[in-house]
Parts: sequence; structure tokens; C-alpha cells
Amino acid sequence: MGFLIRLVITAIALWVTTLIVPGVDVSGRNGANTAFTLLLVALIFGVVNAVLKPVIKVVGCVFYLLTLGLFALVVNALLFLLTDRIARAVDLSFRVDGFWPAFWGAIVMAVVTWLISVAVPDGREAR
Repeated sequence: MGFLIRLVITAIALWVTTLIVPGVDVSGRNGANTAFTLLLVALIFGVVNAVLKPVIKVVGCVFYLLTLGLFALVVNALLFLLTDRIARAVDLSFRVDGFWPAFWGAIVMAVVTWLISVAVPDGREAR
């Protein structure tokens, strides 16, 4: 159940990001199609982060230390761009128009996801 809650939270954060950040867009034929696209892109984003982020942290730990963690912002932007490329490859109507929209989009996603996660428990605290 926690996985589904986190997926929906990520999809909502992605939707808010498309509203706030110019250059990050999702479109659909109707509201249900757009919502389904957001859920699929949220799933792709979650898989990309779960698989690649730990590897990047281990390989790039020196850069994280040298930049006092600011390198994480660049990594998050690049992972957001990778999510865009994968979404395009599977023909989803999600677009990120370059590095800077990805940079700001990743920041907005992180903040909105955190804010929603604070308000909505996902069941992990009960353990």
C-alpha cells in the first residue's frame, strides 16, 4: 500500500511541477489520460531514482563532498532529463525542454513531494 501512496504523491508532485515550471509539460487527450500519463511518468521517475541514484552517489561521492552536496542538484536534473527520454521512448506525452527546466523541475518535485509526504503518511512510520 505504501508503494501506491508514494506513486500517487510523486504523480501529484509531477503535476504541480508542470504547472509551475515552464518547459516541463504533460498533455493528454482528456483528464483521465493526463492522470494516467502522470502516474506512468511517476513510476518511471521512481524506478530511475531507485536504480541509478545510489550508484551515482557511490561513484560521485567525491563530487558530493567537494561541492558540499550541490552536485546532487545537477544529478537530480540529469535524472529528470533521463525520465523525459524514457517517457518519450515509450511514447508518453511528457516533455522537459532542456537542462534548466529539468533543474528547476527536480527542485520543485523534491519540495512538493516532501510537503505532501509530511501531510500524508505512507505507512512506513508504523514499523
